[in-house]
Amino acid sequence: MKQKTYLHWGVTITAAACAILVFYDTFFQDGVLFIFIEKLFGILKPVLYGLAMAYLLTPIVDFFDRLLRDRLGVKRAGLMRCLSILVTWLLALGLVYLLFSILIPELVASISLLFSNLESYYRTIYTWVTQLVEDNPYISERVLTLVRDYYNELVDWVKNTVIPGAQVAIVAVTGGVLSVLVFAKDLLVGIVVSVYILARKETFGLHTRKLLYSLVSAPHYERALRATREADRIFSGFVRGKLLDSLIIGILCFIVCSILKFPYTPIIAVFVGVTNVIPIFGPFLGAIPSAFLILLVSPRQCLYFIIFVIALQQFDGNILGPKILGETVGISSFWIVVAILVGGGFGGVLGMFLGVPVFACIHSAVSFLCESSLRKKGVTDDTIFAPRRVLTGTTTTPKGESHE
Repeated sequence: MKQKTYLHWGVTITAAACAILVFYDTFFQDGVLFIFIEKLFGILKPVLYGLAMAYLLTPIVDFFDRLLRDRLGVKRAGLMRCLSILVTWLLALGLVYLLFSILIPELVASISLLFSNLESYYRTIYTWVTQLVEDNPYISERVLTLVRDYYNELVDWVKNTVIPGAQVAIVAVTGGVLSVLVFAKDLLVGIVVSVYILARKETFGLHTRKLLYSLVSAPHYERALRATREADRIFSGFVRGKLLDSLIIGILCFIVCSILKFPYTPIIAVFVGVTNVIPIFGPFLGAIPSAFLILLVSPRQCLYFIIFVIALQQFDGNILGPKILGETVGISSFWIVVAILVGGGFGGVLGMFLGVPVFACIHSAVSFLCESSLRKKGVTDDTIFAPRRVLTGTTTTPKGESHE
């Protein structure tokens, strides 16, 4: 008992010291600690890739484990796990190859076509603006002022940024090739790490639980396990479900746009599929630039595309999304919007995606602590918090209370 108490105080003092160091380094130093953390993150990047891939592939490995054990009668656990991991990675790599073999050539062709038509699109936009100015003379002066200001800013930018940065750009191209090679190396190492984690995930879980039990008391251990399971339920349900949902939406968009012969179908499908991972705002972020691209080619097809996107998002929001995600998040639309705004402010697009499950975990933890505290006070329902209704000559009071 004394040993656990000493260990508890040791962890508390260490955490407090780390917090003080972070505060001091942030406000009184040059951020050396954050530079060190960034360097450490770069070193451990392959391990983080492996952890992420293992986390995403765990349900598939578990499915093949059950299939091999129940249907095919494989009894040896080691052989069963090796076969499950092998089949899972073969399916994952096959799906990636299939998507890239179909999408990449089409995407390259669409981007080349877009660049070749830039001059034509510029003339179209210029014609629209000219017509707008001619029909509305009162905004002509304002438009010309803006054009002059932007032109002067563009000239200054070219003189002060583009020309001095030409040499840096050449170096960046060389560094870009090196970055691709480094990323490929990190990805390959990450795949190896994910295979090892998937093969020994029960052992890792056992060691983690033993370490946690050695640090805290039994009641705190049970609470920590509950919090971990709830966080895993939220993250796994949202992240895996939203990625699968966005993949299906992107494929459906590609198929329908190809059938309807919309221009720049691969680019549009990528826009719609990738931005769909962001709840609520994602469909609009993908549909607006896609609709503008189609508008430059054909206003009629742009109208058809808008109708199709509305129908697609209704299908996703009312049928596909609830079927895949269910009630994994458990927070209202208002808090989802708040989580997206806060996450986007701190982490950009990735923050907008991960902000929802992070906020859902915080919401779940606060709700659990609140309910536990209320149960200790003998409160089992919400009737005690119902607003009092004032009647003619009388006032209703919650049970157990009396009028003074």
